[in-house]
Amino acid sequence: MNKTAQSVWENCLSFIKDNIQDQAYKTWFEPIKSVELTDNALYIQVPSKFFYEWLEEHYVKLLKVALTKELGKNAKLLYKIKMENTYGNKQPYTEQLPSANRAQMKPQDVDAPLKNLNPELKNPFVIPGIRNLKIESQLNANYSFDNFLEGDSNRLARSAGMAVANKPGGTSFNPLLIFGGVGLGKTHLAHAIGVEIKDKYPEKTVLYISAEIFTQQYIDSVKKNTRNDFIHFYQLIDVLIIDDVQFLSGKSGTQDVFFHIFNYLHQNGKQVILTSDKAPVDMQDIEQRLLSRFKWGLSAELHQPDYETRVSILKNILYRDGVEMPEEIIEYVARNIKTNVRELEGAIISLIAQSSFNKKEVTIELAKSIVEKFVKNVKREISIDYIQKIVSDYFQLDLETLQSKTRKRHVVQARQLAMFFAKKFTKASLANIGSQIGDRDHATVLHACKTVDNLVSTDKQFKKFVEDIHKKLTL
Repeated sequence: MNKTAQSVWENCLSFIKDNIQDQAYKTWFEPIKSVELTDNALYIQVPSKFFYEWLEEHYVKLLKVALTKELGKNAKLLYKIKMENTYGNKQPYTEQLPSANRAQMKPQDVDAPLKNLNPELKNPFVIPGIRNLKIESQLNANYSFDNFLEGDSNRLARSAGMAVANKPGGTSFNPLLIFGGVGLGKTHLAHAIGVEIKDKYPEKTVLYISAEIFTQQYIDSVKKNTRNDFIHFYQLIDVLIIDDVQFLSGKSGTQDVFFHIFNYLHQNGKQVILTSDKAPVDMQDIEQRLLSRFKWGLSAELHQPDYETRVSILKNILYRDGVEMPEEIIEYVARNIKTNVRELEGAIISLIAQSSFNKKEVTIELAKSIVEKFVKNVKREISIDYIQKIVSDYFQLDLETLQSKTRKRHVVQARQLAMFFAKKFTKASLANIGSQIGDRDHATVLHACKTVDNLVSTDKQFKKFVEDIHKKLTL
């Protein structure tokens, strides 16, 4: 007998009915209609987006089991959401959304070796006094490799992340340090590696934590005289992911304890993954012994996505949210929002929201008005070349003189100001700034920034230079 959408869904419903309460079945399953069956994919129609979200949050496992029984292990579930009263007098349209089929990350049980340890070993993530070492991974299951799209800007980091996920602690990428500017996907990629490891190696203990929370836990352990417990807890982790490691700058106690934890994990074949907004060479106030360890493995930079990658990201967001949009609008947004992925996502979500809430069609005019407002609200990207031009014009110098080797005081100060503002307004590394402003090294840039900071607080005229140029750059 040939299977139809109706017969498959009826069989699923009879299984579901046996496994949930009658009231829940009547509320959440009776209103659903089966729509279409293609190969191993069943399309079901639900009355609203909220309905879809509720099913995905509470019943996705049950739906998956029921569908697998009917269509095999490759079964897919897709939702069609009928949207009433949309644009003017047009017919209702249907959003189509794929099922995530992903449950929340499960906590990891750990057997703590207690022969040499205090039997009251504390988990810093739970209330003191509870003798429970069930470790929540703190991972966000929605950040996966599937929705971290590959492009020239992130290929090295993504490939290294996949290699680590396939063989944690067993590659030369240990530690793996992912660095780059704001909104380029460092945290997403770090979570994706952790999620993939948990999928492939459920027995491994994975922990994601921000450097700020790690620091706070360490401070609490010192206050409560439980520093050794803190160290022993982190030594139980198989894969430690620390986000925004640059926040350890200047915190010598936290750096010291992290140094010991890092050494233990590395020597025992455990995996360490770090993210930072700076390359190791540009991190200030981090101990040299720690920086040298950051360089043991691989440092992979995330760059701003190119045009093709931006288009792919937008299409992926639209597919995920079940929204169709003309190609010319996708291309317009991709061409005009260049700075980072987060801003790109914000712009397209604003466009979807304006369209659906105000019952407007998605037109190029609507896209232009939203992108224009959005770009105005985002800090303008300022290039090093533009900064050099503004500084040169302000001091009535030509660019060649600014970049020359001359040690004349007014030229040196102008050059130092250009370096200072390049560090302030761009995401370029110190080495990159130095190479573009007179072919200097990163130490010269660092010295320039410190000199400007000192002169601002001691020299009124110099402070006026800084204020004037800052105004010109932010107009």
